[in-house]
Amino acid sequence: MTVTYTARVANARFGGFSQLLLLWRGSIYKLLWRELLCFLGFYMVLSAAYRFVLTEGQKRYFEKLVIYCDQYASLIPVSFVLGFYVTLVVNRWWSQYLCMPLPDALMCVVAGTVHGRDDRGRLYRRTLMRYAGLSAVLILRSVSTAVFKRFPTIDHVVEAGFMTREERKKFENLNSSYNKYWVPCVWFSNLAAQARREGRIRDNSALKLLLEELNVFRGKCGMLFHYDWISVPLVYTQVVTIALYSYFLACLIGRQFLDPAQGYKDHDLDLCVPIFTLLQFFFYAGWLKVAEQLINPFGEDDDDFETNFLIDRNFQVSMLAVDEMYDDLAVLEKDLYWDAAEARAPYTAATVFQLRQPSFQGSTFDITLAKEDMQFQRLDGLDGPMGEAPGDFLQRLLPAGAGMAAGGPLGRRLSFLLRKNSCVSEASTGASCSCAVVPEGAAPECSCGDPLLDPGLPEPEPPPPAGPEPPALIPGPVEPFSIVTMPGPRGPAPPWLPSPIGEEEENLA
Repeated sequence: MTVTYTARVANARFGGFSQLLLLWRGSIYKLLWRELLCFLGFYMVLSAAYRFVLTEGQKRYFEKLVIYCDQYASLIPVSFVLGFYVTLVVNRWWSQYLCMPLPDALMCVVAGTVHGRDDRGRLYRRTLMRYAGLSAVLILRSVSTAVFKRFPTIDHVVEAGFMTREERKKFENLNSSYNKYWVPCVWFSNLAAQARREGRIRDNSALKLLLEELNVFRGKCGMLFHYDWISVPLVYTQVVTIALYSYFLACLIGRQFLDPAQGYKDHDLDLCVPIFTLLQFFFYAGWLKVAEQLINPFGEDDDDFETNFLIDRNFQVSMLAVDEMYDDLAVLEKDLYWDAAEARAPYTAATVFQLRQPSFQGSTFDITLAKEDMQFQRLDGLDGPMGEAPGDFLQRLLPAGAGMAAGGPLGRRLSFLLRKNSCVSEASTGASCSCAVVPEGAAPECSCGDPLLDPGLPEPEPPPPAGPEPPALIPGPVEPFSIVTMPGPRGPAPPWLPSPIGEEEENLA
């Protein structure tokens, strides 16, 4: 069963993790005490032999061996290989838990798409979820020793109610040498298609949604099978194990305390118990034990996944969701904050201080700028060829013709748009519209005389259309004119609609 200590570390405080050091179940002491005692026992045997068994010549040789082992043991990259290996194993461990087939999303889709309050509708929904649970049981008994001990044969699965005897016959008659955990998913698909034909599933979109959720569920079952099949490469595990064992085998000899009278460097103190060597063994060997426990979380260790608990929980909640809770709604009524402009749930006396704290508005909310840095700067130009004025660029885009003349309707609108959209101030506009000096009696060659830009000038008459003169009127009987009713003046436009260009021209005039 998983060891949970989340509530013990909910708040950070002085020595917060220290209270976890006394826990035994799931602890490093429970995993490592045997190896630690073995290492300490071998160390004490060598130390006693050096002190009481060896002769003086043998002691001098053993002392040289100790110095040699202590000097070259640091060449073994224990920290490097252990760090990468444990990181890989922890990531793999959490990924396997994310692949646990949970029916929560699938049961909500089944309850919302497979309709019918009669026994036939109940049978459809319960059977669909039973097939999903059966697929999870089949894959978990293939990868988890705890589940396999609970359901060692298919007969146990039938007796537990996950499979009927007729379904067992179909399951066993299916000739396949591979794992058949996927068979209930196919039964699920066939039953969903039958429910669609009977109208229990009302449209193809609902059937599509149901099958998509089934594929997600089946994909997780398949990933568990592949995680069980493809392990961490054996060579990596062997390298890490050999590196750790060889390092501490060298430490058994290299960390021995020598006779201080011999004057060896760094051997001025003679102790019986190597405290820091034991701590180093505790950390490195404990690191390897962590990887050993997490590399297969489907066993029966203290921190392995509770697969039998998940089977019981998933089966119960899925049947509740599609049967007893189907179409079971409370009476709709107004909530407590129906007329409140700002809905806010109450606080208890232990949490009311959080109400006085300001809400987070964003990381830039408290930034202040100088007044001169908050002024908008005018742009120097618009997109277009270098050296070209904005007006020239707009005129170049429009077709040339009689209507583009200075007095034509299109030309007057163009002049109005240029004045309306220009970013240049009126002073600069007046300076830029100054006419060039021309001889007396000649017309100025600029558009400053546009009646829209200068309301004091009369609007020029449009030029007559080019073409042949109309034929002269021939005397004869005059037919009566037909009276055409002209539309009256337009009323004001609604305020939410933009004003047409013509109305703005009239208001400007």
